Amino acid sequence: MTDLALIKPSIDYLETIAAYKNEFAQANEHLYGGAHLENDVDLGAWIAYTQAIETESGVKEGQAPSSTFLCVRQADQKMVGICNIRHHLKQDSLIHFVGHIGYSICPSERRKGYAKEQLKLALKEAYKLGITKVLVTCDADNLASEKTILANGGVYDNTYVDPDDYSQTKRFWIEVNHGDKP
Repeated sequence: MTDLALIKPSIDYLETIAAYKNEFAQANEHLYGGAHLENDVDLGAWIAYTQAIETESGVKEGQAPSSTFLCVRQADQKMVGICNIRHHLKQDSLIHFVGHIGYSICPSERRKGYAKEQLKLALKEAYKLGITKVLVTCDADNLASEKTILANGGVYDNTYVDPDDYSQTKRFWIEVNHGDKP
């Protein structure tokens, strides 16, 4: 459908990462799936962080290692999205409302089918990590994200209500089989 590719963060993409981050800040939106990109001022340090958290030794005890990918449109090398794949769900927060894959699409690039394609590519990466049943979540009122998940084979499990703030998160499972691998 599109010419998107998932690429590990590197210094080659510093400008496009900065532009992506800035667009979310200007829109006053939370940047999902960015491995805390919104918090880092030093993008070089953030890139090193994304590399470190790919292994158990790079995360705090009890946290899940994860792989971060830039979603880059090949035609112009613009970063249109970002996603983060958690390697396991051993924390309550991950199993209840975070899931295996977090993602976002640049506000100016929405409604072009990129979220659907990015999630499809992320599912292939999850399969490479040995994850064959993927939990993907969204806020209960985020219809666009729900449609993206359903379009990629998501099967609704339940809606988790956070006992602290009563926010609602819809939980979906996606079976990734050998036919889905690249």
